[in-house]
Amino acid sequence: MFDFLFSKKTQTEKEVYNYIRAMFGVRPKHVDLYIMALTHRSLSRKNNIHANIDNERLEYLGDAVLDMIAAEYLFKRFPLLSEGALTEMRSRMVCRDQLNKISREIGLHTLVKINEHVHSKSANGDAFEAFTGALFLELGYEKTKKILLQKVFFTRVDLDTILIENTNYKSQILTWAQKRRKKVLYKLLEDPKRVRRRRNARLYKVQLFINEKMIGEGADYTIKKAEQRAAEAGLEHIAQQKQKQYQKTVKQTRDYDTIYK
Repeated sequence: MFDFLFSKKTQTEKEVYNYIRAMFGVRPKHVDLYIMALTHRSLSRKNNIHANIDNERLEYLGDAVLDMIAAEYLFKRFPLLSEGALTEMRSRMVCRDQLNKISREIGLHTLVKINEHVHSKSANGDAFEAFTGALFLELGYEKTKKILLQKVFFTRVDLDTILIENTNYKSQILTWAQKRRKKVLYKLLEDPKRVRRRRNARLYKVQLFINEKMIGEGADYTIKKAEQRAAEAGLEHIAQQKQKQYQKTVKQTRDYDTIYK
C-alpha cells in the first residue's frame, strides 16, 4: 500500500512491528502505514521526495473511527440515555486529554516522531487517532473496534470514572460567566493564514472572549470540538489568574504583618 516509502527494513519498522504485535496481538502487513501514523507534521518536510508524508490525514480518519466506536459502545451500554447525554459521554471518552493519556498508558507515545524543537500538547493524542486510522485501513471497522475496546478501553482506561467526569468545558465556562454576569462569545477565525486545510480536512480555530477579552484559543477538525478546546484553555487562564490573585493577597498579608508587628 505504502511500501514505496521504505525500500528495506529499518530499526523503526522493527520497533513498530514488535510494538503492534505485542500490544494488540496483530501482525501488521503495512508497517509503513503505521510509521506514517506516528509521524508528526513537523517532520513531514524532512524528505524532499515525499514532502507531505505525516499523520494528519490518518488523524482525520481515526477521529471519525473513534467517534463511531465510542458512539456504538455507549448506545448499546446505556439504552435509556438521551441523545444529548450519549453525545456528552462520547466526548468524554475520546476527548483530546483522554487520548493523550491513552497514548502514554499503552506506550504509543514512545514511538511518536516529532521535531525536537516542537512542543505540542496534543501530539500523542493525535498520533493515537492516526494509529486508529491505520488500524481501520488495514483491518476494517469490526476488527479495529474489537481490538481497541478489548486491548485499550476495557483494560487500560477507567471508563466508569471518565463517563461521570465533567469535561464539558463550554458548560463550565457558561456557568462561571453567568454567576458573574459576564458575556461569553466564541469567534471562528477566518484568516486564511490561521486556517490550515489538508484536502477534505479543515482545521478550525476558535477564540473565546469574556466581556470582549480573549482568554482562550482552540483548534480541531470540527467547530464544536474547537470551541471545547478554546473553553478548556479559557478555564486554564481563569485558574492561573485566580492563583496569581491568591499569591498577591498572601504577599500583601505578609507585608501587612511585617509592618504592624
